[in-house]
Parts: sequence; C-alpha cells; structure tokens
Amino acid sequence: MYVCVLNQAGEVLRHRDMQAAPGPFLKALASYREDLVVCVACLFTGYWLADLCTHEGMPFVLGHALSMKALHGGKATNDRIDAHNIAVLWRGGMLPQASVSPAGMRATRDRLRRRLPLTRTRAEWLAPSQQTHRPYHRPEIGKQLADQANRDGVAARFPESAVQQRSDWDLTLIDADDRWLTALELDRVRTATAHAAQTFDRRRAIPGVGTILARVLLSEIHAMHRLPRVQACVSSGRLGKCAKESAGQRDGTAGQQLGHADLTWAVSEAAGLCLRNHPAGQKSRARLGKTQGQGQAFTVLAPTRARAV
Repeated sequence: MYVCVLNQAGEVLRHRDMQAAPGPFLKALASYREDLVVCVACLFTGYWLADLCTHEGMPFVLGHALSMKALHGGKATNDRIDAHNIAVLWRGGMLPQASVSPAGMRATRDRLRRRLPLTRTRAEWLAPSQQTHRPYHRPEIGKQLADQANRDGVAARFPESAVQQRSDWDLTLIDADDRWLTALELDRVRTATAHAAQTFDRRRAIPGVGTILARVLLSEIHAMHRLPRVQACVSSGRLGKCAKESAGQRDGTAGQQLGHADLTWAVSEAAGLCLRNHPAGQKSRARLGKTQGQGQAFTVLAPTRARAV
C-alpha cells in the first residue's frame, strides 16, 4: 500500500509504498502519531486497517471511493497519486466519507450478503426450467418449480434426451441452492443476536419485512443517525432519481450507482412480499397501475418500503 502523510501546511512528510501489514504501518507513522487522522479509500481490504486504528486509538476515516473518483478528475490514476489525493481532500475538508461497519457486525453482514448472488443464480436456473415447455410445444407444467415438491418428473415430460439432461442439471443446481439458502437463513435465525432488539422488532412490523430481511436491514444500516431523514434512506437504497440541472435546465438523472446495492435488493424484495401477502399492498399497486402502468407501479412501491424503514 502507499502511505502519504501531510502536515497542516500541506507539506508532504512521507510518501512511499510499503507492505500492507500492521507492523510496517505503525512503524512508518510512529513519529506522526500526535493529532494524526488515518484516511483510506473504501475497499473491503481495509477491514484490518480500520480495526488496527481502533485498537491503537487513532481516528479512522473511510473515504467514499466512487465519489472521490469524481472529485479527483485527473487523467492518470495509481496508488501513489490516490494516496496523495486522499490526504489533500481530507486536509481541505472535501473528503466524501463512507460509514465504517462495526467489527462485531461485519461477519453477519457479509454472510447475509451472500444471499443476493445465491438468489440471483437460483432465479437464472429456475426461470428457464419453468418455461421449457414453450419452445418444445409441450403442455404447461401447471405448478411452480420454486416449490421443491413440484420438481419430480419434470424432465421426463420431454422425449429428447438432451432436453431431459439439461432440465435435470438445472433442477439439481436449484436443489443445491435451496439447501445453501436454507442453511444460511436457519443459522442466522437461530444463532444471530440483534444488536438493537427494539429496532429489529420495529422493522419486522413493516409489511413485507420478515426475520431475514430485518437482519439484512439492521446490518446494512448499522446506525440510524447515518440516515437522519426519510429521503436519506430512499437515496441510500438507490431508489431515488437525482436530477442533473444547470441554469434551470434539467438534463436527465445521475447517481444511480451511489448507495448500497444490498439495501436496494432488500427493500425491493420487501415490496414484492408485501404485494404477495398483504391486501393493502395489492390495492395500492392496482391504484398506481391505472395511472403509472403495472410495471411502474412496483417501482413506485419499493421506495415506500424504504420510507417505512
């Protein structure tokens, strides 16, 4: 890693690369420990450095990598340039900050985040299996393959051995994914202890939010003071459209990638479950569908879950 140390006057006191390990890092900063603030880019490889600074009593600031890239604006970029830019941005009070996840919640958060790729791959295998009858002009399956009890004999409906083999492969992968998801969720339900029991129970009261989604929301929004307004929660979930405007002229939207992807998924899943299980949500979608269209109605309902959170 590259380390750049600036003083209050902006003079470079140290600027060099070193081994990314606690010993060399503490040794390099030993003579600058007084009034030192450590700033790093927001990367998952910085977990150990955040924990080290907390243990050593050094203030630690996490810079928002995507926003810093926009502020930097230089043609060339590498670790040496980035280290100096981070120091300059912090010294000038212009460093866009991200939130440091508490060490005690990090393992639970990262494990719950594995649900997203598992559910996506499961959907990629499930949808073609459910619709296999269409290109081969076979009768509809008539049952949902998402239920494991409905998967027996599906491949035997097709006379071609290649189609049977492909269907067996997809259903085998879906079965394995179901076991992994069930094991992950049961372990979290049985062993995980919510660090804020009252907040956890309140989020479970939101229509569409169950035990697992409440834990996801609790781990992603680990401190409510980070989102002081309802609009901040919607924005953090990538559910708002930010306008690009100059001199009264609006030119599209921006900022679609700013926010938590896992929060977007959790809130959207809560909206889908609300529509499935709650009559009030179904009425809202029907009412919005008349003016916004059925597809847009679901998009409008997702931010309401974030506002409720």
